[in-house]
Amino acid sequence: MKKIIPFILLFFAIITFSCKEKKSAETNQISKVMAIHDEVMPKMGTIGKMVGELTELENDSTNINKEYEKARKDLQEAHKSMMDWMKGFGDRFDSDEILNGKALTEEKQKWLNEEEEKVNAVKEKINTSIENAEKLLANP
Repeated sequence: MKKIIPFILLFFAIITFSCKEKKSAETNQISKVMAIHDEVMPKMGTIGKMVGELTELENDSTNINKEYEKARKDLQEAHKSMMDWMKGFGDRFDSDEILNGKALTEEKQKWLNEEEEKVNAVKEKINTSIENAEKLLANP
């Protein structure tokens, strides 16, 4: 019996450590996803401003140019993709999981992997649409 007790304690120590390690990895991944969101979210104001500028150029009869319309639509799509992503992410995860590192189920871990891919695609769409619009607006 005296030999079994140390093994039981070792078993519980290993289980506890592995659970903390898994929770830490999940927390780090959620933090990474949220950092990407936080990086591009401030650009939503820039998108709105640029949409307005491009709309003015589109409406100016001397500047009949489909490039302005395409750039405006790309910006609007990028903005919508961010709003859609945020809604979807919020529907899948609760605040304890996002803010407090609550452990995720296996299904939610799969969702988190999907959401990381999605937010990276949103980031790319936002950055690309802003870059393209900036080029057009620099040389109207």
